[in-house]
Amino acid sequence: MWYPEIRRFCPDVPVILVGCKNDLRYMYRDETYLSYFGERSTFVRAALKSDLVMPDEARAVARELGVSYYETSVFTYFGVNEVFENAIRSALIARRQQRFWMTNLKKVQKPLLQAPFRPPKPPPPEVTVVVGNYRQDMYNMFLAQTYTDLILIVGNTKFSVHKFMVAAASNLFNRLLSIDISDMGGRSSSESSMVSSTFGEATTADFNDDTECLIRNESRAQRMWEQIKRRSSYQALPLIEAKRPTELYKDLHHPVFQNIRVVQIDNNNGIQTNQTILTLTKLITTQALHQCLKFIYTGTIDLYSVEDIKQAAELLELSQLTNFLSKPPNALTGEEPNSHVCLVLKENMEKHCSGDGLFTDITFELDEGQMKAHRAVLVSRCDVMRAMLAGDFREAHSSVIIFPGVTLYTFHKLLCYLYTDEIPHISAVKCLNLLELANRLCLPRLLNLVECRVIEDLTMISQNETNQTVDHCLKLLEPVKLHNAHQLAEWCMSYLCVNYNIICKYSIKGLRALHQENQDYLREHRWPPVWYLKDYDYYQRCINEMNKEIKNSRRDSRSDDEGCLCFTGGKPKPQRMSSGNGSENANEAQILNSSGISMNHIDLEADMDLNL
Repeated sequence: MWYPEIRRFCPDVPVILVGCKNDLRYMYRDETYLSYFGERSTFVRAALKSDLVMPDEARAVARELGVSYYETSVFTYFGVNEVFENAIRSALIARRQQRFWMTNLKKVQKPLLQAPFRPPKPPPPEVTVVVGNYRQDMYNMFLAQTYTDLILIVGNTKFSVHKFMVAAASNLFNRLLSIDISDMGGRSSSESSMVSSTFGEATTADFNDDTECLIRNESRAQRMWEQIKRRSSYQALPLIEAKRPTELYKDLHHPVFQNIRVVQIDNNNGIQTNQTILTLTKLITTQALHQCLKFIYTGTIDLYSVEDIKQAAELLELSQLTNFLSKPPNALTGEEPNSHVCLVLKENMEKHCSGDGLFTDITFELDEGQMKAHRAVLVSRCDVMRAMLAGDFREAHSSVIIFPGVTLYTFHKLLCYLYTDEIPHISAVKCLNLLELANRLCLPRLLNLVECRVIEDLTMISQNETNQTVDHCLKLLEPVKLHNAHQLAEWCMSYLCVNYNIICKYSIKGLRALHQENQDYLREHRWPPVWYLKDYDYYQRCINEMNKEIKNSRRDSRSDDEGCLCFTGGKPKPQRMSSGNGSENANEAQILNSSGISMNHIDLEADMDLNL
């Protein structure tokens, strides 16, 4: 629009074409920019892709007008020095037509060619993980007392807990609860009836030491009466009482535990299970035991009586709690131990519960075999499992559950998450089954953790400078979207966009196997973009033509000294061949590096595909 008017009123003034704000070339993709205009009125609209001028379009206009073209960005300081330097060169060359300046400006160079601007590589998308409720879930499991199989009695108070929890946290409980039940010796039926009449189901009444001593004293007389009845011909009483549940009892010579009992009870589903009852001595107070159990389940304590808690932790062999309480009183300012203590607790849970299957009460029949677990953890950590195991489904009344479509590897990762709220390293090849299972069980945090582990694995593979990461991304892109792993799909899409040239070289079949929308997205958001490849190809052709002109035209020697704005000195060198080669090399370096302060750098990557 302005060029004809300039030529009419200023016919001798040199003209250059400058493109501004090239840092806003992708403004039509910026979500913040689009949201700003979305809140405005209908009379204000955001810039579209068709509103922007690409370098090939601008260079076509510059060739039509016979002028030079440069791009600038005041924000990134790209090309600013080049515009001013080449504008001065254009003005000086225009003055060479005057007789006074013809000789002095003889060796001023023409405006140099600007290297194309390559947009920066887009950063990989960030992956966020949903904050879990692990401690609250475990604490709710402790308060609900569902599927408990161990009762700890301190004075007149009892605590219903789970064997696998206390055994994983304390070596003392692990050794004690692992004793073979058959070696304890059984009580008689009358003794069992007396215990049942005194304590009911051993879950509703409170124990006291006085009643306990009476029971132990009467046990000998009851055993003698049982022997007399067996010798006599009257056999009706033993036959009737044999149907009652038997109880196993053993005195413990330990400073913490007095005795241990094992009683058979009926749970809510009508299945008979063994209930273990441990009576503790008075060395451990009720409040201290409660804090120890809270630490076992949640990793937190209430610091109101540190000495009692520390003594109980030492007696119960809770090493992590003992180490935490061994700090100075001033250091115990918070209620929660450090991350190392919680990490050790989770490692013990993973080792004993999900690995060894300690005191499990449910078995899952998988495609490759069986794996055991604990109902309490499954119900408290997964809503789908709670509906399946605690509802009216047949799985609630069965100890073996058929779980088709799940492998041992996948189910083990699931148990690691349920028991510890974390998952170990996961291979990108085996992640689809776990993503499917996490989506089926409605576990969003597990889904995010799997995405993080898979991205870590793909990042490590990409450092080997192979095409395996590209192949994995092509295979995972569409399946992970079906399982709602959108963050992993976005990361794969971003990686494929950055390595689009590698896909065109080595994985064209995998690219064509994608959905047409995904192919269009990759083609649209590829890096480097098509317009840069065209501009770079044009730049290389211009450099080659200029090098040929320099070799053919400049045969005379010239000095290596150069003045401001590419002026050359006047001292000739005695040797033509050597000086000619030096001038050519200096000129080529000058053309390639037209501005020392330019923010643009040509990165001649070996894997860049310039074939359009």
